[in-house]
Amino acid sequence: TLASYELVQRGMALVPEGRGVFGRLSVQENLQMGAYIRRDAAVIREDLERVFGLFPRLAERRRQTGGTLSGGEQQMLAIGRALMSRPRLLLLDEPSMGLAPMMVEKIFQTVRQVARDGVTVLLVEQNARLALEMSQRGYVMENGLIALADESSALLKNPLVRRAYLGE
Repeated sequence: TLASYELVQRGMALVPEGRGVFGRLSVQENLQMGAYIRRDAAVIREDLERVFGLFPRLAERRRQTGGTLSGGEQQMLAIGRALMSRPRLLLLDEPSMGLAPMMVEKIFQTVRQVARDGVTVLLVEQNARLALEMSQRGYVMENGLIALADESSALLKNPLVRRAYLGE
């Protein structure tokens, strides 16, 4: 079994359900925590500015403590913190949970951009339609077991999936 820091060193980053931001640290300090295993200070500064470019709201609040941000801002912060480790695999657990529809769209827009930039994204999401519309491949789990697996476009057309998970 690998320690979490070893998984990060191997290119994996997790955005947990519930976000897990450091409430007493500033936005900038939270982001810097995402780069704790890195030693390339100049590139870390560039990545910090990249995250602020992806999430301008975080740039505006860089000195504000993480615990005082809205739920959507905390989700942005959690994703930004994960990106600071320069992952090859980004694990997202329920990124839309509890967020307003406009914030969900912003989060998923950014996740699409991260994937286009070459990061593999593994997404666990209750909003089946949104998850399937943005992914290449989907897995439907029932009682902890994979019940269906296919290209996302095929799952969107599957009558069983449409009835049971898409409300049609």
